[in-house]
Amino acid sequence: MTTPISHPRDPLHGITLETIVNHLVQKHGWGEMGRRIPIRCFQFNPSTKSSLTFLRKTPWARKKVEDWFISEL
Repeated sequence: MTTPISHPRDPLHGITLETIVNHLVQKHGWGEMGRRIPIRCFQFNPSTKSSLTFLRKTPWARKKVEDWFISEL
């Protein structure tokens, strides 16, 4: 697997939403994710699949997750 090439104007260039969610879950856990971004797919019976489905359909929630990920880079 090759490393994504960083893009000067888009820090998420080449990084999938699944990679972002998995990184945050591994680092913080579902409990912290549900506390910081209070959405049902993080708080009740969380899974990567349900979270990805919701985040792909809900731009404001996706932006919060992406912004959180970028703040940790």
